[in-house]
Amino acid sequence: MRAVRIHQFGGPEVLQVDEIPTPTPGPGQVLVRLRAIGVNFIDTYHRTGLYRISLPFIPGQEGAGEVAAVGPGVTEFREGDRVAYAGVSGSYAEYNVVPADRLVKLPPAIDFPQAAAVLLQGITAQFLTVSTYPLKPGETCLIHAAAGGVGTLLVQMAKRRGARVIATVSSPAKAEIVRNLGADAVILYTEQDFEAEVKRLTDGRGVDVVYDSVGKDTFEKSLNCLRPRGYMVLFG
Repeated sequence: MRAVRIHQFGGPEVLQVDEIPTPTPGPGQVLVRLRAIGVNFIDTYHRTGLYRISLPFIPGQEGAGEVAAVGPGVTEFREGDRVAYAGVSGSYAEYNVVPADRLVKLPPAIDFPQAAAVLLQGITAQFLTVSTYPLKPGETCLIHAAAGGVGTLLVQMAKRRGARVIATVSSPAKAEIVRNLGADAVILYTEQDFEAEVKRLTDGRGVDVVYDSVGKDTFEKSLNCLRPRGYMVLFG
């Protein structure tokens, strides 16, 4: 099979297409014929050596495709099943061996590119809105970088849980995207003081939770946007 491998750390030029043997699934494993893969920022950490890994290495943490073979003991999947996974290295390839307990079956309405693009970010957004701070109907949340991958999912999940969404974005085009996803108020942080706007929009009360993937540049003002005993959730 063909696979993109790293033999030394560096820039994009160290990515190399190699012909290597197709792996065989072992006990509890599934061989996935990949049809789409996710490309994430963590892949650059592996490529540059910021996260130390053993070389040669096949990057990529997400993928979607069809089951090509199953290893001993695997009963929940069979050849031809449409599946996706996240958090398993080796996706920059035509095939990848994945533990069966890391796979999910895809419903007919979800195609391979959608599954590969959304699974990791979707897990993150679900954890933030359901487990980290379980949003309740009528509560208000502030979502930074709301037009990003996790941000767009956070907006939609927060609305499905009945929350009021205040979103920050950097441009009018991104503001339109977020409004179309259901955000109740959108703040252009490049033109407005988001702390002042949040206080205005909440009549000085503050929000119940801030979801902040930015960090240093927004930290202090995000704290100031919280109601008493509100939650400041940092992720990314």
